[in-house]
This record gives sequence, structure tokens and C-alpha cells, in this order.
Amino acid sequence: MGHSNCGPYWRQARRTTSTEFSSVERVQHFADVHEQEARAMARRLCRVAHASGGRALVDVKSRLLEMLMNGLLDMLFKRTTSRSWSSDEKDEAVEVSEEARCFMAMAEETMELTLTVWDFLPPLARWLDVDAVGRRLQRLQANRTEFLQRLIEEHKEMEKGGQVTRRTLVGVMLELQDKDPEAYTDQLIRSLCVSALEAGTLSTGYTIEWVMSLLLNNPHIMKKARDEIDACVGEPKRLLDATDLPKLPYLRCIILETLRLYPVVPLLVPRESSTNCTVNGFNIAKGTMLLVNTFAIHRDPRTWDDPETFLPERFEDGSNQAGKTTTTTDLSFGMGRRRCPAENLGMQLAGIALGTMIQCFNWERVGTELVDMAEGSGLTMSKKVPLEAFCQPRASMVDLLANI
Repeated sequence: MGHSNCGPYWRQARRTTSTEFSSVERVQHFADVHEQEARAMARRLCRVAHASGGRALVDVKSRLLEMLMNGLLDMLFKRTTSRSWSSDEKDEAVEVSEEARCFMAMAEETMELTLTVWDFLPPLARWLDVDAVGRRLQRLQANRTEFLQRLIEEHKEMEKGGQVTRRTLVGVMLELQDKDPEAYTDQLIRSLCVSALEAGTLSTGYTIEWVMSLLLNNPHIMKKARDEIDACVGEPKRLLDATDLPKLPYLRCIILETLRLYPVVPLLVPRESSTNCTVNGFNIAKGTMLLVNTFAIHRDPRTWDDPETFLPERFEDGSNQAGKTTTTTDLSFGMGRRRCPAENLGMQLAGIALGTMIQCFNWERVGTELVDMAEGSGLTMSKKVPLEAFCQPRASMVDLLANI
């Protein structure tokens, strides 16, 4: 959808995403799915820490991606996920469903192939074809289509057999397909599923990894966030849930400030000028491809005070410290008609996961050096060095974690 022209297909996909995937009602409806997945992640981390003598070294990104993929597959297809497995039923090494593991492998290969020599020297690359990129892309697309179509067909059979007890997002789209099969084709459904799974998992997972890296380098900010959560939720009465997020403004500021410094999409999806126009004195011809440099805009000293400093407080009053409203200066989710329609869902996923990690565990860097904040290569900005950190269940949370 992000790469489609503003034609009938894009309008249909956008409308479906806005109403069926990420409306406030839908996001609230599926909040319990992500709460339970976050708690399952916390339970697993607690077990690992206990087995390691009280604290454990954790690959943060892999844990986050497992949790997010499980939750999104459940939202879309009502697939069995790790949160329903007891420690007696599954070995600790088996933490994700087979579907989640399969799609994660395809998503990682997609990221690997998004920036290749083909993008810059197509004729030369096709002639040499050193890495057989084209064949890999074709095979990847075919595998992904087959994988998603199989899940769609299985979902249809489950609905016929009365095995779907909760309305799923794919179920909603199949209902729409029955009413208007020409508009809601299997291709459209697969496309929306890919967008939800890849963007919802990788973008959100990368963002939380950046957040945790910044918090480990700024422990006073992590303490302030934990104090806010404890004051809101109580210690240790219960675990954080989605209804707490509106009452945790500082947690939201931390996420927004991280997106400012490390936007997962540093260059927005390319746009094309539909007519000749003049913008700020620049003449732009029809058909010109335009790239918006979010990374540079988010660090522009004309807009942001002390732009290189991690300062969540700049968002506390709904504006940055230069007096500009965040709606006009924060491009993390794009802007205008092309703004990411799943913003509400993404912020909720990040809030639940990050809040649970901060509430339940004490986190420490590996060694005395600061966490490496170097960016990786590619069209999405992940960390060059994946984050590893020590996690230890908070003393006040041990009993609660043992019973979830």
C-alpha cells in the first residue's frame, strides 16, 4: 500500500486499514492480545533469569520480535501462540509458533534484499546477477503468497467449522469479500496482512530496541518512567495494561523522543510529483521522485533545541522546545494522506511492551561502556550492533510474575 499510486486500489486499501486494522475501536478490541503476549514474554524472561541464578543476558530484539509476531498473527488469523503454552507443554527453547517463525524468516530476508545494487545500477546488476537477487525476490514473493493464502484458506475452514471464537481481522475482511468480491480480493487481503505483519513487527521491534538502548545509557530516565508506572499501576498489585497508557504521559514522551532521534524509516517512502509545482522557491517538474529525509528534519537545530540530546521532556506539553507542534515537526509516521494508518496500533504495541519490560525487570548494560548507538544499513534503521542487556526480575514483581 505504501508504494501504490493514489488510485482506486490505494483508496480501498487505505480505507480498509483505517477502519478494520487501526481504528481506535479495533485497537482497543485487540489490546488484550498484546497484553497477554507481553506477559508471556515477561514470564519467559523471568524463567530464564531464575535458571541463570537471578539475572540473564538477553537478546532484546529477538525477544521483542517473537512477542510482536505472535500477537499480530493472533489478531489476523487467531493462531495458537506461545502465551497459551505452559512450561510443561513446551520446552523453553520453543517460544514462537511455527507460523511466526516462518514469517519472521521471510521478513528478515525481505529486509536483506530491500537495498541492493539493482536499485542503483539495474542494467549492470541484471547482466552480472552475482547474487541472483532477482530469483531470490521472485522465490520470496511466491513463498510469501503461498504462506498467506494457506493461512487465509485455513481460516475460512475454521470459520465454517465454528472454531473461531473471536472476530479476527482476516475474518472481517472475508465478510467484506462476501459482500463485494471485486473490491476485497485475496490479493488485497494478502497485501494488508503483509503490511501489518512486516511493519507491525519490524518497525515496532526496532523502535523498542532503540528505546531500551537509550534508557540503558540514561538510567535516570528509566527510573523516572518506572516511578510513573508504579504510581499509576501500584506496586505490585497488577501488571500494566492498555488502559494505563493514557495515564503514562512520560512513557509516551520517551517513545516519541526515540522516534525523533532514531526514526525506523529515516527516508519516507518515495513520492512522485503529479504536476509541475513550486515549493519554497524550488521548481519541481511533474514526475519527479521526492524523498523526505526524516532523520535530518528530526535533528534540525532550527526546529529542535539541543537536537542531539535524548530529552523526552521536550514532548511533555505536546510540542517540542522550539515551540513547534509535534504534528508539524514529527514525521515518524509520515504526514497527510500518506501518514501511516496504523499509528494508533504501533503506539499501543510499543507502550504495552516497553511498559511491561520497565515495570517487571531491572535492566543493566553489559560492562561499563555505553550501549553502541551506531545505525545499521538499509531502508529501515535498525541497530548495527543488536542490543544485549542483563535483566533481573524486580523483587516486588517476582511473585506476580510467577503466577502469570
